[in-house]
Amino acid sequence: MLSSYFYTLNLEAGTDEAGRGCLAGPVTAAAVILPPDFKNEILNDSKQLSEKSREILRPLIELSATTFAITHLQPSEIDSINILNASIKAMQECVLKLVPQPEYIIVDGNSPFIRNKGILNSSGKIFTQGEIEILKSIPSTSIVKGDSKFMSIAAASVLAKTYRDDYMNKIHEEFPMYNWKKNKGYPTKEHREAIRKYGVTKYHRMSFRLLPEQLCFDL
Repeated sequence: MLSSYFYTLNLEAGTDEAGRGCLAGPVTAAAVILPPDFKNEILNDSKQLSEKSREILRPLIELSATTFAITHLQPSEIDSINILNASIKAMQECVLKLVPQPEYIIVDGNSPFIRNKGILNSSGKIFTQGEIEILKSIPSTSIVKGDSKFMSIAAASVLAKTYRDDYMNKIHEEFPMYNWKKNKGYPTKEHREAIRKYGVTKYHRMSFRLLPEQLCFDL
């Protein structure tokens, strides 16, 4: 079973994202604060779980969590600030939605929650000065493979993955030729062949290398 907390048992938020490597759709982040007595032997990094296990865990996490939040950052913002910045910003937006606010934040990966250049504030949601101060005031630690070590990060990974999958299933109905219901926007051979045949949509990330023979589509 994963560890309950990294630094503080009370109000420690875990955060993670899903969809960073996709060609289409949003990057989706989640942040979760679990109660100190939360235990679950199945919970793990969402990539290590079956779809059925994720769907079982999602309502359990939502019902048990002290608080949780989800954020989708759309392709236009990803193209504007790049996928790494978008992933971090989505997690920051999630943290601001948490009530109560966390006392500590643990982040999956090796990128800091607050980057050396500060908080990106030039695209999409514009943080107020008060929100920036809140984000800066909460100590945080980035943990490589944190989603397979700590329950709150694993819970965030499950929520981010399932909410993003739901989003891709919904937009699949609008553009079924790309089969996003199956590939979820990832760069599968099938997805790239559909791009080659039908072109791009408003959900594609134009700053990404959508086809192997090109760097990107013109913005």
